[in-house]
Amino acid sequence: MEVGNRQYHISCAEGDIGGYVIIPGDPGRCEKIAEYLVGARHIASNREFTTYTGTLEGVPVSVLSTGIGGASASIAMEEAAALGSHTFIRVGTCGGINMGVLAGDAVIATGAVRMEGTSREYAPIEYPAVADFGVTLALVDAARSLGARAHTGVVQCKDSFYGQHSPARMPVSAELQYKWEAWKRLGVLASEMESAAIFTVAAALGVRAGTVLSCVWNQERKAAGYDDPDCHDTDEAIRIAVEAIKILISGRY
Repeated sequence: MEVGNRQYHISCAEGDIGGYVIIPGDPGRCEKIAEYLVGARHIASNREFTTYTGTLEGVPVSVLSTGIGGASASIAMEEAAALGSHTFIRVGTCGGINMGVLAGDAVIATGAVRMEGTSREYAPIEYPAVADFGVTLALVDAARSLGARAHTGVVQCKDSFYGQHSPARMPVSAELQYKWEAWKRLGVLASEMESAAIFTVAAALGVRAGTVLSCVWNQERKAAGYDDPDCHDTDEAIRIAVEAIKILISGRY
């Protein structure tokens, strides 16, 4: 949807945004991420959507925040894709589920549990939310080249942050706790809020998407008595995403 020649929500026009887009949730992270681009300039800020555009390897690359959750992420992707963006990498945070995921570790999502609402308006629930294989390979290669401690696997996505962290006080507590136990038994690595929608929307739009996350904490490890300090530094995940885009620009994948 356009107003004048600009997309309604992200307030960008033709030529404002690159083919490759890094999509953090927090608009406050955009300037930091843009520092990794060459000649980055601020394009627009509207609601939760902040955009910077620069280059990597001489190719236009943008940073576009999506806000919290799949609903706003889908809007950002729809409008960026309408302007020609074709490859999206989510950089964000997560909470560990699997006991092997430590605070500060990187998590590269191969797929996502669709325990949210946005993707259901794009695809039947039987359709899997899967990351693009080439983007995922680029993220794995980037993590290895940077010597990052990274895990690759499935993440769980939900719409309610407090449904995860205070399930017992919710009227549907039995369902939330039953499913959380299922995710643990299935080896799900971490919980977050956007990737299921991002992967499903990408499939519907015919574009590519991947996700790299920084683990802030692992509530299962805390419950087990491990004294793991929380980690709010997302710099390693950002560097993985930037390096992955360079790999994708090179045509390796």
